[in-house]
Amino acid sequence: MRFKEKIAVITGGSKGIGKATAFALAREGCHIVLSARQSEALEETARELRELNIKVMTVKTDVRNEEEVRNLAAEVEVKLGAPHILVNNAGIGRFSEVVSMEENDFRAVLETNLFGIFYCTKAFLPGMIRNKEGHIINISSLAGKNHFAGGSAYCASKHAVIAFSECLMLEVRHHNIKVTTICPGSVQTDFSAGSKEKSWALTADDVANSVMDVLTTSAGSLISLIDLRPLHPPKH
Repeated sequence: MRFKEKIAVITGGSKGIGKATAFALAREGCHIVLSARQSEALEETARELRELNIKVMTVKTDVRNEEEVRNLAAEVEVKLGAPHILVNNAGIGRFSEVVSMEENDFRAVLETNLFGIFYCTKAFLPGMIRNKEGHIINISSLAGKNHFAGGSAYCASKHAVIAFSECLMLEVRHHNIKVTTICPGSVQTDFSAGSKEKSWALTADDVANSVMDVLTTSAGSLISLIDLRPLHPPKH
């Protein structure tokens, strides 16, 4: 039970990578706080997690809304205390060529994938600084490095997450707080149409295992950036 009595907050925690990460941590004794926009999915995941005899807290939160994120942080602080782990996983994708992309879609992607991480980090960071302990893991994407037509909003947001995380890491490392960015390639989730049919792609558990690997490094070491790739992608 490597994380017994630790507290982890996971955004986008009701399904996919967030859910897999929650179970990986819970199996090691970690108490879990899940946030997402859909209450029903949150509660279903929470019921499954409670079978592992750990504390589970759910808070419906839209990470694009700074007030909702502040309320999330305040509720966690009152009920459980400052988290030891924050996994910023909430994200969306809207894909279109620039000429036909709607401004609202472009804005929604940036507000969720980038501003959401900013809001959550800013809300939970004071408690970590106070306790001189914490690990923030931001889920980016290889799309933040390997750009493609139709991906202007998504790629821009994930590229920005990498830069944001690197700056944050330099700011907080001397408070004994670690920051890691994980950039997965294609993952078999329901994030986008056809993702689950990609048998060659990574699984949500693959990403969760990388989260666990990062969290179990020695106290004096820091893995700041991981590129996680499928071993056998299609040949082009």
